Amino acid sequence: MLAICSDSGKRLDLLHRPRIEERLNPLREALLNHRIYGEMDRLGVLRLFMEHHVFAVWDFMSLLKVLQRRLCCVEVPWVVPADPQACRFINEIVLAEESDDDGRGGFASHFELYHRSMKQCGANTAGIDGFLSELRRGVPVLTALASPAVPKAARRFVKQTFKIIETGNLCAVASAFTFGREDLLPDVFQRIVDELNTQACGQLDDFKYYLERHIGLDGDEHGPMATRLVHSLCGSDESLWKVAEETAVSCLMARQKLWDGIYEAVNGKGVTSGAAEA
Repeated sequence: MLAICSDSGKRLDLLHRPRIEERLNPLREALLNHRIYGEMDRLGVLRLFMEHHVFAVWDFMSLLKVLQRRLCCVEVPWVVPADPQACRFINEIVLAEESDDDGRGGFASHFELYHRSMKQCGANTAGIDGFLSELRRGVPVLTALASPAVPKAARRFVKQTFKIIETGNLCAVASAFTFGREDLLPDVFQRIVDELNTQACGQLDDFKYYLERHIGLDGDEHGPMATRLVHSLCGSDESLWKVAEETAVSCLMARQKLWDGIYEAVNGKGVTSGAAEA
């Protein structure tokens, strides 16, 4: 059984967390100071960013659903989950990520909030819409990703996520979910969105709401609980901790490549649209 809040978990935290943090900190710093943020003084650049980043918002849910299937009972007949604390934690995240307050008196997933944000600011949703349409028809993920409408950098990023999922290693999935998806949008990004929203007369209101909900929940509630989950799953098994560490590193490197790909797309397309276009 898992023991998310156990004393042994706290002791393991003192042993393993510093080692992982030491490897991840330089990667995080590189992401938080990426040159793509220096380009985001134009609405057109933010739109292009969203057209790529939406795929990362989508595949986050696949990581979450793997954890739900493995740690909670989602089958019939129902049986008692092996660890009620782990089950509760995952179900809490699913509740927030899949059916959060939409800011309009209803409920929506964070992916839907992001998609709504794209539409409001004029970003092109054809790539993600076509991809999801293929999935609904039963087309495999990798086949659906092959569509030329899916940005190259986003395709590469999602493929890496599903390689982790396909290993079937629960510690790897939990590590990708915990360390690979924590808040990697710096404060400057939110300031940029605020400034562009003013220039664009409120076209980014929905995106600001998405950022408030998603980043707020990740930092204040879900992040610490996810970290404890990784510790509980890995336990005292050094080989599992190694898997978690290497997975975390590979995920941040994949995010770096995604950011690099967006930067190259911005410069390759010569995006010049700004507030005047709004």
